[in-house]
Amino acid sequence: MIVQRLDGTRLRECAGPLADLLADTVADGASVGFLAPLDRGAALAWWQERAAAVAAGRLAVWAARDGGEVVGTVGLAFAGKPNSRHRAELVKLMVRPGARGRGLGRTLLATAEEAAADAGVTLLHLDTETGSPAERLYRGAGWTRAGVIPDYAADPGGVLRPTTLYYKAIVPAARRQPEAPGTRARQ
Repeated sequence: MIVQRLDGTRLRECAGPLADLLADTVADGASVGFLAPLDRGAALAWWQERAAAVAAGRLAVWAARDGGEVVGTVGLAFAGKPNSRHRAELVKLMVRPGARGRGLGRTLLATAEEAAADAGVTLLHLDTETGSPAERLYRGAGWTRAGVIPDYAADPGGVLRPTTLYYKAIVPAARRQPEAPGTRARQ
């Protein structure tokens, strides 16, 4: 399994496989901002539109590959306002249905958290469908539940569902304690 950060050019090159991942994720019932059935052309256009934000540094995107196939992705949307540059939003954490249950979600989440710390981000936030399997992942990774908003977003079938907001304080790389050889500092 290889997890790679994509620049704008690599994102455009990878847009087709990412579109397939997005369409499969929506078809499997995940509430990631789209209704089912998701047309591949619409998914492809959505990913292609992200390339400019990646190139400008407003968005970071990682793709996980297994044997050349894109099986997962995660993104960080960096805040643009002067009073909010210390925070970023975790976006579009997706794992292909057939690749779930092997720790890839945790790997992608840890990758994004580490990159946020390296960028000096001290606070991450996200929203996810209340009661979704993703909630277990975030709680298990030390994220704090901030609250629930009823009828926040429609699931892929068009039914309004509540969304749970989570946040996590991040220790910037510059303030981390040096690691002893053979150990890894825990956040």
